[in-house]
Amino acid sequence: MTGLAGKVAFITGVARGQGRSHALRLAEAGVDIIGVDTAESIATVPYPLASKEDLEETVKAVEAVGGRILARSVDVRDLAGLQSVTDEGVARFGRLDIVIANAGISGPAPTLEMSEQVWQDMIDVNLTGVWKTLRAGVPHIEKGGRGGSVVLTSSLAAVRATENTAHYSAAKAGLVGLMRVLAKELAPQGIRVNTVHPTTVATEMVLNDSVFRLFRPELENPDRADFEVAARAMNRMDVPAIEVEDVTEVVMLLVSDGGRYITGSTQLVDAGGSL
Repeated sequence: MTGLAGKVAFITGVARGQGRSHALRLAEAGVDIIGVDTAESIATVPYPLASKEDLEETVKAVEAVGGRILARSVDVRDLAGLQSVTDEGVARFGRLDIVIANAGISGPAPTLEMSEQVWQDMIDVNLTGVWKTLRAGVPHIEKGGRGGSVVLTSSLAAVRATENTAHYSAAKAGLVGLMRVLAKELAPQGIRVNTVHPTTVATEMVLNDSVFRLFRPELENPDRADFEVAARAMNRMDVPAIEVEDVTEVVMLLVSDGGRYITGSTQLVDAGGSL
């Protein structure tokens, strides 16, 4: 992946999973990282969110490959906090070229039975939190006048319906509309905007009891093996879940010179799950 050395990336959800994977690969390519995550729990999320220790581990991993990182605990629902850390990061590293809006939550619930809070938390984090990430980060790319790349983490759920995911699917589909409008607005400045749409990814957000029950509702206490049977059937390729590195490969293309004319696109990383 060419054209990355010396650039700076702002990544949300950097403490673990896809966000950590993206940060490590970019650091290896010579990119400085501004990263945020939050250790604060959300009552409607049925699995543990990233911890302070997870964020510290990302910092150690980036530094171990020779990278530089500014990491802060910030909730993507906090616009002022996001603006503060991006300002701090640009002051330290001198520029911003890449924004990867990756932070997100999951938590299956029946459409007409979920509480208002379950709906609102999902939209606030997975849709509004992405807009706030863009609002905090992208103006710094514009000020640089060098163009850049923005990647939003959407989902296969934006294009394929699954029961009990209306709030999640609505948020992830909303990112596509947001991406397309922003791509049109920023194209004259040479700033590209795209979404990536993974199928199930082997992270804590997927490998938990709530998702196991979503995929195997007929079982009283499904485990990972039960989940993998159903997940493998959903994907056309013979895999129950992809790895974080598989998503990172696509992100790396989109932010590098290899993706210099890719904008306004929805990049499926779905093992044929949309077919």
